[in-house]
Amino acid sequence: MDEHWEQVYARVAEQLAARAGTLWNVAWALHADPEPAFEEVRAVQLLTGHLENAGFAVRRGVAGLPTAFVATAGDGGRPRVALLLEYDALPGLGHACGHNLIAAAGLGAGLALHAAMPDLGGSLLVVGTPAEERGGGKVVMAEAGVFDGVDAALMFHPGVHSWSWAPLTASAQIRVAFHGRAAHPTGNPTEGIDALSALIQFFNTLAVLGRHLPAGSHVQGIVTEGGKVTNVIPEYAEGLFGLRGATTAARDELAERLSDCAQGVARATGARAEASRVDAGYEHFRNNAVLSSRFTAHLARAGVRAGEPAPSVFLGSSDVGTVSNLLPTIHPFVAIMDGDGSDHTPQFAAAAAGPRAREAMLAAAQALACTAADALVDPGVTAAAWAEHRHPDD
Repeated sequence: MDEHWEQVYARVAEQLAARAGTLWNVAWALHADPEPAFEEVRAVQLLTGHLENAGFAVRRGVAGLPTAFVATAGDGGRPRVALLLEYDALPGLGHACGHNLIAAAGLGAGLALHAAMPDLGGSLLVVGTPAEERGGGKVVMAEAGVFDGVDAALMFHPGVHSWSWAPLTASAQIRVAFHGRAAHPTGNPTEGIDALSALIQFFNTLAVLGRHLPAGSHVQGIVTEGGKVTNVIPEYAEGLFGLRGATTAARDELAERLSDCAQGVARATGARAEASRVDAGYEHFRNNAVLSSRFTAHLARAGVRAGEPAPSVFLGSSDVGTVSNLLPTIHPFVAIMDGDGSDHTPQFAAAAAGPRAREAMLAAAQALACTAADALVDPGVTAAAWAEHRHPDD
């Protein structure tokens, strides 16, 4: 590494150190005032206020989403590097996924890099992406063209492991409905077709199917409609099912099998079945090794070592998967609690406001800023990242 790059990384570290207290205050403020998907109004005000004060040009309400924004610095040209911020919370659990730390780290990376290299060529984007937990803001933004012309998308996620990349599955929501025929359960039971019984049989069928699914594929369902009273055979019953697959193709294949199972149950029970997608779904995550290796090296310089994911372990799904299939993207994990814990728990929510979270957030911010600098300044980095993205098997 030459002296020039050492100086760049040192300036970034100095700028982050000067802002450490401010960034932790941002993380704390978001944690103390959690807002659910598409309602992150105060979070957006807080984050965009800091960006505007630092000289970023901010567009709010992008892609038709009131709580989405894009803040831009630089000359407007290529390369274009986007730091992705998440800030929605879980209803009832607050920031039990640590999105307060994602937002603060991305904000810190953007502010530090802009201050360290004010004349940086290309475009540095800080992109506020709402509703990762429910609704998929990044999917909507991708469809609206927000990521068109972007050369790298960078973010981190707090977790219970420090891993250089994220094994995230593809996901989708499927609604399955059964139409039967109402009847009195004692007066004329033979004339009825019990839609609820068909739905229950469908759940039983899925339990058998689940034993034969490949690694990474999974179905979890709930009953959303099962009848109104006990003295009428239900003529309508409905369930909502979450599907996951290690790849987008595996998820789509599972969706087809789910539909086939519903039709089989319908034939067996005399009911009529309907299966329909209720969302666009999230695609599986494609890690860009060129960029993630840079991030991992910078993270080590900041005092945190990240390894490879454990084999055959999947960590859920995220709308960043959709972005990663469009352009070179990273989504590493940095631990804020030990591996016997889990996110989406009260314990993780508490950890997201603890001292280990502060250290992880600041280290991730430094690694993100330095990785963004690499991609913006060194044409070879973005060229190699795109080459890997376009030809992943080479």
